Amino acid sequence: MTSLSFLPTLHHSTSAHFLPRAPKSLRPRAISIKAQAVPALTQDDLKKLAADKAVDYVKSGMVLGLGTGSTAAFVVDKIGQLLKTGELRDIVGIPTSKRTEEQAKSLNIPLTTLDDHPSLDLAIDGADEVDPELNLVKGRGGALLREKMVEAASKSFVVVADETKLVSGLGGSKLAMPVEVVQFCWKFNLVRLQDLFRELGCEAKLREGENGKPYITDNFNYIIDLYFETPIKDGVSAGTEIGKLEGVVEHGLFLDMATAVIIAGKTGVEVKSK
Repeated sequence: MTSLSFLPTLHHSTSAHFLPRAPKSLRPRAISIKAQAVPALTQDDLKKLAADKAVDYVKSGMVLGLGTGSTAAFVVDKIGQLLKTGELRDIVGIPTSKRTEEQAKSLNIPLTTLDDHPSLDLAIDGADEVDPELNLVKGRGGALLREKMVEAASKSFVVVADETKLVSGLGGSKLAMPVEVVQFCWKFNLVRLQDLFRELGCEAKLREGENGKPYITDNFNYIIDLYFETPIKDGVSAGTEIGKLEGVVEHGLFLDMATAVIIAGKTGVEVKSK
């Protein structure tokens, strides 16, 4: 058998003591490298990734719907930055809440209203739940009425969310599905809403503010939050039945409205569209 050697052959005329030897200062030293764990992305990091991707849809000259909530706030910030640097121009926004209006003004984003611009090019907003058909639950931030008005008037509606918002069925997170109601006889509607979804193990609660008093929306209404033990099977029927109740202003089921949903997760950003 032939033995292969990758070491250089020394000729008989060369003695070992004539081989050059590197000075100690030039000899390689053993280096210990410790693997550093990559810090896990926080929920805010994921929201910002989704927001940055959503802003790619924005073009100069657009009329934009500016959403409300922690994820939408990243979108508004990014739009403000791009306007400041001149990368975007001639943008006008329609805010979906007083909070968003204040934020946009602080970033010098020009604002308008649905009265003056009844048709929008694009709206970008967050979501509290996203089902496989891209139907949404929105309004845990309390702005569901204005959000739905603005987003329904938009040619395109892009949703930004992190992967924790994905559900198999609306109401599946067992967190609040809001219904905005007039203050007059709100208990009457709370009972009717709970009875409407009793088979789904629904519990209805009046939303309270930080002061322990009823939360009041920008439109001076109350919010009744519905908590489901079982996901809603038919969102369209549920929305229709809620809307039939006198005193109900709007509900947080946003059905067949989203054009695309941008989901940020630990493995990256995914865009889902119809």
